[in-house]
Amino acid sequence: MDASLSIIKNLIAFPTISQNSNLDLIAYVRELLAEHGITAQLFANEDGTKANLLASIGPDDRPGILLSGHSDVVPVAGQNWSSDPFAAELRDGRLYGRGACDMKGFIGLVLALLPRLARADLAMPVHIALSYDEEVGCAGVRSLVDHLAHLPIKPRFALIGEPTDMKLVTAHKGICVERTTIIGRAAHSSLPDEGANALFAAGAFLGYLDALAQELRAHQDARFEPPFTSINAGRMTGGAAVNIIADRAVIDWEFRPLPGIDPDQILDRVKSHAQKIILPRLQATAPEAEISFEQIARAPSLEADGSEDAEKLMRRLIGANESHAVSFTTEAGLFQKVSGIPAIVIGPGSIEQAHKPDEFVSLDQLQRARSMLEALIDYAEARA
Repeated sequence: MDASLSIIKNLIAFPTISQNSNLDLIAYVRELLAEHGITAQLFANEDGTKANLLASIGPDDRPGILLSGHSDVVPVAGQNWSSDPFAAELRDGRLYGRGACDMKGFIGLVLALLPRLARADLAMPVHIALSYDEEVGCAGVRSLVDHLAHLPIKPRFALIGEPTDMKLVTAHKGICVERTTIIGRAAHSSLPDEGANALFAAGAFLGYLDALAQELRAHQDARFEPPFTSINAGRMTGGAAVNIIADRAVIDWEFRPLPGIDPDQILDRVKSHAQKIILPRLQATAPEAEISFEQIARAPSLEADGSEDAEKLMRRLIGANESHAVSFTTEAGLFQKVSGIPAIVIGPGSIEQAHKPDEFVSLDQLQRARSMLEALIDYAEARA
């Protein structure tokens, strides 16, 4: 594990918080690939500050295996860490650092196997994919999945190494993040009929979201915890002073639909209520009032259907007798529904540790993940 831990520590040292560029990390990975004669394609964002990476090893005339991970991590501001979050430390059988489990541990394991991949006599290709901005709603990977969608020969399946305690995950919820802006009219607070209070309208809007959240509990899928489509209002801003009628309110909210639930139907209901019930109350005193919606992020759910062959293979390779569903969202749904590539999720570490101070991954989990990856390479060598 020494080589693996060295690479993981190097990856953690790159502070690839989503607000930062990931290009230094991508350059480091390209150098590792180049040392073994492997080239990589980059898919940059519009301003050239971030990039996805795709590298392929082995024959290019047949389907293979795609190993995928995201390069970005969540912020550490305001968290009480016991050590520098970007200087990984090994303590008591655990590797600590931001991204240790989510998900630079997995990426480092994959990269540590480059010497073996480079010399292997592969009967099918192994692809390595790195993305950016996963932590802000899987926003960055889309250029990569769009590219994969148009390949004449696609991978047999994609394995996304998110932290699952090395449990095989074949289904997860989706996510839709929305920003709702309410514009009213300012006036002195002593003259309520001269203005239109955007904060009162925001309260009514939040009340509707709460009622809809309770209604959505009726449709349940016991595989998930919680077993229903959830809604959360995470942040609201608005108003200028206590004696001024608020002319603006901004609400950031999200919902996480179960597989099989159409997110557009939920969003259409929310928009319809806002436009037909809440907005007219504002326009009664302020005809110029408006309510608008902006999509901040969106990623589809992962369905178990369609990944049966990959599930069967991975069960055999890791000795699992069951598959699982999780309530968090990954890029697997995009590989499945945009690229048309069957996708599963399995990786070292626990989602309970992700995003928290003193994030860690156990050496035992890393070793289990390495054994899984080595078994996958064995499979890629043996199968045409």
